Amino acid sequence: MSSRHLSRSIVMQSLYEWDFFNKKKDLKKIVEKNIKEFGPGLEDETFIWQLITGILQKLNVINQIIEKTACEWPLDQINIIDRNVLRIGIYELLFGNKDEVPPKVAINEAIELAKNFAGDSSGKFINGVLGTIFKELNSDLQALNSK
Repeated sequence: MSSRHLSRSIVMQSLYEWDFFNKKKDLKKIVEKNIKEFGPGLEDETFIWQLITGILQKLNVINQIIEKTACEWPLDQINIIDRNVLRIGIYELLFGNKDEVPPKVAINEAIELAKNFAGDSSGKFINGVLGTIFKELNSDLQALNSK
């Protein structure tokens, strides 16, 4: 398993636990515990902390994007794993460094996380939501370029 994939798994597990307890637990402590438990050989924790920090900074925007894109599902009714995988995927897709993680890689990694932690139907759901966001992003960019 690549270190970035492992880092995303740790981020997902940490966000899951934090979300499960209604964001009342200290996320930093959760992440530190999960790094020790699931990433003992991980050489660099920078990517984990970049994702956690970025997702927290953009959480309200990310949640609004989820609500808009998956409008048939209120945020609190989306499976907790899917909700947090979407947060990671949307952050990487829209706000992450595209040179480090191209959009298609961000989408593929999110699908793999969903499949590994929740199953194939979650992978399809994540693919649908992130695919829609990616298509909208591309059409917005094309519209800007044609002006």
